[in-house]
Amino acid sequence: MVRSRSYIATPPGATIKEQLNDRGMSQKEFAARMDMSEKHISKLINGEVQLTPETSVRLEMVLGVPAKFWNNLEAIYREKIIKAEAENAMDADIEIAKQFPYSEMAKFGWVPETKVAQEKAINLRRYFEIVELSLLGNEQITRIACRRLAITKKSDLALMAWAQEAKIKARDIQTAPINIKGLISAIPEIRKMTVLKPKEFCPQIKRCLADCGIALVFLPHLKGSFLQGASFMDGSKIVVGLTARGKDADKFWFSLFHELAHIALGHIGQSHGTSEDDEKAANDWACDTLISADDFEVFRRDRDYSERRVIQFAKAQGIAPGIVVGRMQRKGIIKYSMLNNLKEKYEIAV
Repeated sequence: MVRSRSYIATPPGATIKEQLNDRGMSQKEFAARMDMSEKHISKLINGEVQLTPETSVRLEMVLGVPAKFWNNLEAIYREKIIKAEAENAMDADIEIAKQFPYSEMAKFGWVPETKVAQEKAINLRRYFEIVELSLLGNEQITRIACRRLAITKKSDLALMAWAQEAKIKARDIQTAPINIKGLISAIPEIRKMTVLKPKEFCPQIKRCLADCGIALVFLPHLKGSFLQGASFMDGSKIVVGLTARGKDADKFWFSLFHELAHIALGHIGQSHGTSEDDEKAANDWACDTLISADDFEVFRRDRDYSERRVIQFAKAQGIAPGIVVGRMQRKGIIKYSMLNNLKEKYEIAV
C-alpha cells in the first residue's frame, strides 16, 4: 500500500485476501488451485508483483470473479501508485525548494518569477534538468571542485544553483579540447593581465582559457552561497565560474588562480568534490603563483610597508598593487583598513 495526502493505492491482493478469508481458504491451497508457487501468491497478495492478464483469467476460474474486474483493479492500483508517489515527491521537493534563494534567482532571470510553492519546485526541476530535486544529492550530478556538498544545507543548495547557471552559460562558449599542459604554460601570461583593466583582461582571459578547453563564466553573487568561484567538468570542457561584480581586484585574482589551481592540480571531476587538503593546496598554489613565497618574505623582512614601497614591489613583480595589499592584510602584516586605496574595485558585466 502506498499513501500520500490525496491517494491511497491498495493492491488487488487485498481483495484476493478478502476472497480467501470469506472462503476459509489458505494461501497454500489457493496457490495449488492457481497452479502458482506459494511465494508468487504471497507477493501477489502483498502487491509486490503485478497482476497480469494471465493471472486475471486464472482468478476468474478459481474465484469466479470476472478477469476484467481484476485487470481494472490492477490498472487503478498502478495509476494511484504513480499519483501518490508523484504527490509525495512534489511535497518533498516543495520543502527543498524553500531552501533555495528563489526570489534572487528569479531576479537574475535564472528561473521564472512565481510565489506558488509547487511552481517553484517544478521550475527548479527544469532549471537543474532533473525529475526530482532530491537527485541533487547524487554525486554524479553535482561534481563541483569545492568542499563536499550536502543537500541539507542552504549554502550548498545556493552553490548548486550558482554552479548550474555557470554550466548553462558555458554551453554557449566554444572551447578547444582540454589541455592542462597548455593551461600551465599560459599561467605567466594570465598573471601579467592583473595590471590591466577588466574591459581589457576579460576577453583576453576568456580566449586564453578557451584555447585550453576551459569556459570562463562571470556570474553575480548569489546570497547564501558563500562562494567566490567554482570549477567542474561539463561534457568535454571544464567550466570555471567566478563572482565578479563589485569585487576587490585582489579577491578576484586570487579566486581565479584558486580555481585554475584545482584544474592544474587534478582536483576536477573527483566523485566526492574536493577535500580540505585539496583546498589548502589550491590556496597555496594561487598564493605562490601570484607572489612567490620567497619574494614576499624578502619584501616582508624589509618592514617598509609604505604605499610607495608596495607600488614598487608590485611593479617589480609585474602584478597589480592591490594583490600585494591583499596578501599583506591576510598575513596580518597590516590591518584590513590600511592601503585599500591601492585596491581597485572591479565591475565586470555578467
